[in-house]
Amino acid sequence: MNIRFDTHKEQESPDHDVLVSTEREHEIILYNDEVNTFDHVIKTLISVCEHTAEQAEQCALIVHYNGKCAVKSGSYDELEPKCTRLLAAGLSAEIV
Repeated sequence: MNIRFDTHKEQESPDHDVLVSTEREHEIILYNDEVNTFDHVIKTLISVCEHTAEQAEQCALIVHYNGKCAVKSGSYDELEPKCTRLLAAGLSAEIV
């Protein structure tokens, strides 16, 4: 009896183009201050960053206790107008 182990055929795989994003994600960092109230920060995060009330409240608490919190991520072009609105509302924020 002869057993052949070379009976499998190599399958050709077609070439596929893969789209890879080269733009890195950025974040808006919100910083604690001694000026703005929790209510103002929460309302602003809901309005500008489209947070839910719970998400905005959690971010406000993180900022209060840790000094800062990433409140939104995305491309720089997407975040720049949002960060500008946060600053115009009197909050301390930057894009990193």
